[in-house]
Amino acid sequence: MSGGLLIESVIPGSIASELEIEPGDRLVAVNNRPLRDIVDYNFHADGEELLLEIVKPSGEVWEVEVERDDDEALGLVFAAPEPARCGNRCVFCFVHQLPKGLRRPLYVKDEDYRLSFLYGNYVTLSNIGEEDLQRIIEQRLSPLYISVHATDPALRERLLGRKGIIPILDIMTRLAEARITMHTQAVLCPGWNDGDALRRTVADLASLYPRVASLAIVPVGLTRHRDRLPLLEPVSADYARDFIYEWLPEAQRLADAFGEPFLFLADEFFIKADAPFPPLDFYGDFPQIENGVGMIPLFMDEADRVLRRARRMKPRTLTVVTGHSPYRYLADFLARLSARTGITFQPVAIPNRLFGESVTVTGLVAGRDILSELAGRNLGDGVLIPDVMLKEGEGVFLDDLTIGALEQGLGVPVVVVPSSPAGVMEGIRALRP
Repeated sequence: MSGGLLIESVIPGSIASELEIEPGDRLVAVNNRPLRDIVDYNFHADGEELLLEIVKPSGEVWEVEVERDDDEALGLVFAAPEPARCGNRCVFCFVHQLPKGLRRPLYVKDEDYRLSFLYGNYVTLSNIGEEDLQRIIEQRLSPLYISVHATDPALRERLLGRKGIIPILDIMTRLAEARITMHTQAVLCPGWNDGDALRRTVADLASLYPRVASLAIVPVGLTRHRDRLPLLEPVSADYARDFIYEWLPEAQRLADAFGEPFLFLADEFFIKADAPFPPLDFYGDFPQIENGVGMIPLFMDEADRVLRRARRMKPRTLTVVTGHSPYRYLADFLARLSARTGITFQPVAIPNRLFGESVTVTGLVAGRDILSELAGRNLGDGVLIPDVMLKEGEGVFLDDLTIGALEQGLGVPVVVVPSSPAGVMEGIRALRP
């Protein structure tokens, strides 16, 4: 039987474990409600008295009654849902700009509102139908994370490379009326969705506040592998300066009007323009942090706190790698940390040979690029690698190089640390002589 949810593991000592539910079983219904996916499970299993229908690998069917406290988990871990595939051909799609030879999952484009609700994935909602909308509303799938890019229907179709899609404002208005919270983004492509088009987008989305809770403007990312793709211009330093000059006051005006931040400019604008960041309260509760909004200001704020607690340590030398975007901020922190601790730090910005040196974010640095850049250098007593360079839970880089292989190639210990000032301190302790 293939219906229901495959149970991947059972937490020891949990209710499910005591009931002898096992990995490989399938949960097919809760309270006589068939389960299509984990979203159905979360919705229907939210109660103190449950009737579970379990199908064993042999085909035997169990009906299990459960009584539990309201906050007590069943202890079931399910296999990840298979995402719905994206049918867009966005002019800026990063997947279309990947070189050959990377891990197969990197070429998969998902477009699944369930993953938006569960994990914060951004979706365009270009494939959504009436049944999906009804489900979102009925099951209160909130918040959702929506890639708007432009609210003008014709322009949005050009950007997504797809015709005949439902105008995004029609969908979002219905969701807003149903009290679904939405966080939104626009990938800014100079000459496409900036200027008057962006002013319309911001005004349209602001009109749906507070249900549209935030909007992040993110500069387009371009690799050197844009073969047979539409011509796009990168965001230059001059463009970024002009953009900040125009839009930072508008962001502040909207924050004053709403009583909280609404419009956010990605850190990359300030990095490219070599401009000072807004104060920390500009970012509110950091609703767009995963979108590269507020990461550097938060890093600098944490750096000050870490430095106040830092004390002298045994002298040694550590190499710390990063991408080009955050290099100056990391290097400044490490210089001040060196003065406090007596440790010598060697920050190294890794050129991105895999995607092209216009790609400067830390999370897209490949393992072999690190190996190439550091080979033959005196790396001191070890190398610190920020965790954002690795696939979560697998310890491999984008190009499948492992930490073990990197360590062997460099001939010194390599430690993976959180990409934060506190993470650097963790690395220092891990490499303590």
